[in-house]
Amino acid sequence: MPVGGRFGAPRSGTPADLLAVGLGNPGPEYAGTRHNVGAQVVELLAERHGGRLRKGRELALVDEVRLGALRLALAFPQTYMNDSGRSVALLVRRFGIEDLARLVVVHDELDLPVGKVQVKLGGGLAGHNGLRSIKAHLHDDGFARVRIGIGKPPGGKERGADHVLSRVGKRERTELDVSVAIAADVVEHILVEGVLDAQNRFNG
Repeated sequence: MPVGGRFGAPRSGTPADLLAVGLGNPGPEYAGTRHNVGAQVVELLAERHGGRLRKGRELALVDEVRLGALRLALAFPQTYMNDSGRSVALLVRRFGIEDLARLVVVHDELDLPVGKVQVKLGGGLAGHNGLRSIKAHLHDDGFARVRIGIGKPPGGKERGADHVLSRVGKRERTELDVSVAIAADVVEHILVEGVLDAQNRFNG
C-alpha cells in the first residue's frame, strides 16, 4: 500500500530500492545482546558494501549503499526498541518508500529457535514491541520482516525482557553470528529478487 504521502513532501532525488531497518537499543550497554541482532545485520551490510552508519536526522544511524545499480538504505533507530516507529516513519519518508514490501525490518524473534532465520511479509507482531511501534506509526503492518531466532527464555515468556537484554555465551554467540550473516544475505536477496522469492529460498 502506498505510504509516502502520509509523511509530507516526497523524497527529492532517486528513492532507495529497499530500506532495511535493524532493530535494537542504542548504546554500548546493549551491544551484543539478543535484542540487537537486527542492528548487527545492518551494520554488517554497511561494512560489506563499503559504507558506515552515521547519525542522521531521522533519529537513526543511517547509510545508503549500492549493490550494482540498486540502492540499499540501511538504518539502526536510536529511539530505543519500544519507540522504533518514530524513526521508521521518518526513514520511510526520506527514502521514498511508497510500497511497504520495500521496507524490511530485521529483528530478534523469541518464537524461533536460536540461529533460525525466517522471512515474513505482513501479519502478526508476535508481541514484539519494536514491530508494534512501527505499525502504530505507519498505520499498516504490511512491511517485510527478517526474523532472527533467539529462542524462548528459560522459565517462560515472563522472563522475556531479561532474556533479550542479556549477553550470550560463546556457543550461542557463534550461532547468532552465523544467523546475522545469513540475515544479511536475505536482505540482499530481497533487494535483488523480492520478498516472495526470498521466502521460497530461505524459509525451507
